[in-house]
Amino acid sequence: MSRSIHPSSSNLSAGEASVPARRIPSTFRALRHRNFRLFFFGQMISLVGTWMQHIALQWLVYRLTGSATMLGVINLISALPLIPLSLWGGSLADRFPRRTIVVITQSVMMLQAFLLAVLTWTGVVQVWHVLLLALLHASANALDIPARQAFLIEMVEGKEDLTNAIGLNSALFNGARAVGPALAGAAVATTGEAGAFFINGLSFLAVISSLLMMRLAQQPLPSSRAAIASHLREAVGYVWSQQIIMVLISLVAVSAFLSMPYSTLMPVFAKEVLNESAQPLLDYACRQASALGTSCQSPEALTYGLLMAATGLGAVTGALVVASLPATARRGRLLTFGNLGFPALVIGLSLSRSFFLSLGLLVGIGFSFVTQNALANTLIQILVPDRLRGRVMSFYSMSFQGMMRLGGMQAGLMGDALGAPLAVGIGAAVCLVYGLIVAWRYPRLRQMT
Repeated sequence: MSRSIHPSSSNLSAGEASVPARRIPSTFRALRHRNFRLFFFGQMISLVGTWMQHIALQWLVYRLTGSATMLGVINLISALPLIPLSLWGGSLADRFPRRTIVVITQSVMMLQAFLLAVLTWTGVVQVWHVLLLALLHASANALDIPARQAFLIEMVEGKEDLTNAIGLNSALFNGARAVGPALAGAAVATTGEAGAFFINGLSFLAVISSLLMMRLAQQPLPSSRAAIASHLREAVGYVWSQQIIMVLISLVAVSAFLSMPYSTLMPVFAKEVLNESAQPLLDYACRQASALGTSCQSPEALTYGLLMAATGLGAVTGALVVASLPATARRGRLLTFGNLGFPALVIGLSLSRSFFLSLGLLVGIGFSFVTQNALANTLIQILVPDRLRGRVMSFYSMSFQGMMRLGGMQAGLMGDALGAPLAVGIGAAVCLVYGLIVAWRYPRLRQMT
């Protein structure tokens, strides 16, 4: 059996699917591949909507409950499907056409966004609605991530442009992270959360269309389909035997659990910790909104959106740096820089009471976070054999997504008990200690290219 292909693509050569490399700047060289270009521009639209929904959803939960713990509960709910479904998703990605899997999962997430928009617009939304729809989204996402990660190598036709494609994909994700929160903050501040959810639902049409337009070369699927348990045991055995892959996954997991939860508590920072220093900006924004004939229903949402947008700006810069790395670059050295810089800057954020200083710190946080994660993703995909890629990437995505969600839960509980700044600072300090231990114990990591 072979992977599904576009009806008109069976005789396409690689050259017909690509733009000559000399016409593409090195930072964007993966865009010479037609399939990756389609994916890139489809994702560009869809991810802005995704970030708008993410920001609006957290704001909705905090508005309905006023509880940092409930922000953590949303993250916990999103983590529940990850372990069983991401592992199954990795197995599916090594057995079935990856494009088909991604189209199905993206369609389910589109439906979830429209349901959330309708419930919020009609004013009947309750916390249990949000929890149930978050569970649906997380289930689809758990199956989507390993298939989408493993699909990248097909879109760029091999490993030559894989690092660049991962860097550009990360730049795209985080560019949307810069734009989406700002748009969501403005939308929620003036019209409420439903508009952000509806825009997200529409945005999925772009990425689904781009996937369906791709022309994929035939790639053989395994002729023997072993039971899922034995299929997964093979991948577990491989990961367990590869010390450097275990170290890379552990760095991502610890960082996601202890440092990344700062983003879960960002509504608390926006509304309580930094509200006083941001007040002159909010007053100005509300005056402008009044001049345009619109109301200023929730001005603190603008503070939140700008804080998250600053993180996205730094992350885009970091991702473009990764995409521009030459083949001989010491990727491990830059990864170590990101792994140590990320928690150090989060500690600074926990101590800041200035809105504008926090914006600057968040730019650095976004940069260091992406250099760590994009390079860990790249190094793992370069090291792993093609036949195991989907399953190994499912372990990576499960570690990152699962620990990030669980970290959000612990941060929510700690935030209610100790206050958001102290909760964030303690987690980041422990993460920094772990990063220093890894840098000392595994010098080989810093030498990787």
